[in-house]
Amino acid sequence: MSVAGAPFVDDYLAYLLARASALVSDEFHREVSAAGLGVLEWRVLATLSDARARTVNQLTDIVLAKQPTVTKVIDRLEASGYVVRGESATDKRQSLVSLTGAGVAHVKPLLDSARRHEARVLERFGETQSAQLKDSLRELIHQMTHRG
Repeated sequence: MSVAGAPFVDDYLAYLLARASALVSDEFHREVSAAGLGVLEWRVLATLSDARARTVNQLTDIVLAKQPTVTKVIDRLEASGYVVRGESATDKRQSLVSLTGAGVAHVKPLLDSARRHEARVLERFGETQSAQLKDSLRELIHQMTHRG
């Protein structure tokens, strides 16, 4: 559905997604910074908060960064005592990264704050439209990652 007479970017999906992401994220990222973390550090800690260890490659995909960058982020988080590397039981070439107790304690208030922030952003849409928006985005992500 095109908006007649609208500037290109106002109807271009990639721009709309990027603009919405920036607007939604910027406010919360100030809280992340106030907690002494960078955005990628937050993403790694938030990803690991489900208590499942992840490989660097898995984290790279999830946090939307390149492998060398994620490795440096993990190094910083490990030096801060927030994550630990362990061996993979199935592939000795890969290490698994998981949260430490200190990492859990540091990320928990941010997770709570992120949930409150998301609720404020979505409250104007209502429960049904918010669920539809998330479902549509998940489907778009699935379709784009499983193109054949």
